[in-house]
Amino acid sequence: MKPAFIFDMDGTLFQTDRILEAALEDAFSQLRNSGLWHSPTPIEKYRAIMGVPLPKVWETLLPEHPQMVREETNAYFHARLIWNIQNGKGALYPNAEKLFGYLKDGGYPIFIASNGQNEYLKAIVDFYGLDQWVTETFSIEQIPTLDKRDLVKSIVEKHAILEGAVIGDRLSDIQAAKANGLTAIGCRFDFAQESELREAHFIVEDLQEIKGILPEIRKNIL
Repeated sequence: MKPAFIFDMDGTLFQTDRILEAALEDAFSQLRNSGLWHSPTPIEKYRAIMGVPLPKVWETLLPEHPQMVREETNAYFHARLIWNIQNGKGALYPNAEKLFGYLKDGGYPIFIASNGQNEYLKAIVDFYGLDQWVTETFSIEQIPTLDKRDLVKSIVEKHAILEGAVIGDRLSDIQAAKANGLTAIGCRFDFAQESELREAHFIVEDLQEIKGILPEIRKNIL
């Protein structure tokens, strides 16, 4: 079996930045209209934690609010993200489809492992037709621990993956790769942080660069 490639979604395959600010602004406008928020929308604070599961997002952005308000805000925000996706407001990163076609033609299994929720991921997969290349998409909702390392582990075990790579833009992706004996490929894209990327085995600035790394992909590379 050829090496498998496990991709993060937000900030790796999908340009979440294109829809994030609008959806977040909608969510906090609703809070303002309800008298539950009186400050500007904390977009930069969200950018800093981008990539963590949504429940943790709202614990960070609304630390003084009750859980019910967090859950209601998350549901509204999630709905606005999906609306934006379905109305063509987002985009895949350049060369994502070309890379997927190249890997698929080469017999490399492709998976998605994301901290996004199921309906959100389905909206992206459906809108861009990713199922023609991707074997299976996994959401952090499937893992009780909400830990990306455990999510990747579940993929490795289910599909008997012996070697491959995890491709992502944040430390959680890099840690998930290493914890499961896979190669970590960091993407220097919108939400990436240099201090985190330094932990990766390889860093790319365009998804097409992954083609050149293929010969180096093997279990426990370091």
